[in-house]
Amino acid sequence: MKINWSAVLSGFVVTLALGVISGLLYTGSTATTVVSYWGVIWILGGLAAGYVVGGKIGSGAIHGGLATVFGSLVVLAVATVTTLLFGGVVLSLGVLGFGVLMLAFHAVPGALGGALGSWLKDRRELTESVGTRA
Repeated sequence: MKINWSAVLSGFVVTLALGVISGLLYTGSTATTVVSYWGVIWILGGLAAGYVVGGKIGSGAIHGGLATVFGSLVVLAVATVTTLLFGGVVLSLGVLGFGVLMLAFHAVPGALGGALGSWLKDRRELTESVGTRA
């Protein structure tokens, strides 16, 4: 399978932009609120990647999962470096270890969103081609 990196990049940009915006809006929220809006962000980032790639649902799921994992890697790198600077080595290694374990959980909502995005694009293309006249 060939990876469409422009689709992965678009999903990554959507995930990163929504993450920054929501981080500014939801500062100081409870833990359940933070988890719920991050799940929505991962689904929307995967949806963008899946919609750009189109095609089969499996392809959209892979691209959506890749987009959210790359976004999570960037956030993990920033969090690890920030923790190293202000919290110390031991705390930074804890953040890094927990973050690596969480990457698999970040891929699941992105894959679901990617599958939904590719299905929506495929469905839209089918309805447009049926409704056209020659």
